[in-house]
Amino acid sequence: MDKRQTANRGLLEWVDSMVVAAVLLALVFTFGVRIVQVDGTSMNPGLQDGERLLLSSLPYEPEYGDVVVIDSYTDYGKLLIKRVIGMEGDVIDIDFQTGVVYRNGQPLDEPYTAEPTYLSEGVAFPLTVPDGMLFIMGDNRNNSKDSRSPEIGCVSAGDVLGQAVLRLTPFDKFGAIS
Repeated sequence: MDKRQTANRGLLEWVDSMVVAAVLLALVFTFGVRIVQVDGTSMNPGLQDGERLLLSSLPYEPEYGDVVVIDSYTDYGKLLIKRVIGMEGDVIDIDFQTGVVYRNGQPLDEPYTAEPTYLSEGVAFPLTVPDGMLFIMGDNRNNSKDSRSPEIGCVSAGDVLGQAVLRLTPFDKFGAIS
């Protein structure tokens, strides 16, 4: 084999490796993870407007307290990044005088919120979360459009794109989302 054939073979191997890497990366971002951007202040203080998050899109069962991303195909028409407060069968109640949220009669310990929940958006409480649905709320309770609003209400668990697991930007805040 001469030098030219060796160089061409090396180039073809390099191109082949890059194509395989690009295809694998595309598959991972299509079926495994996505990057989403926080839009607005509804998840303050934990998540800020403009931050980019890594979303795990693998098959997933939401749990209480998880930060999830809801598909923009909902009636609200926008991607929603909120926290899971209630799941099917749960009874959610909110005392808007004291700002306390209750799930099944128990007050929630919510150290992640900006302030107590004083703002009612029009949904009547107590509310039983329907089958296959989730009750979601932003952490900035008095500046969040969430399941308290008839415009959003309880959302289908099937509309959950995944769980926000990692803050990517800004780089000085890089890390897991709690």
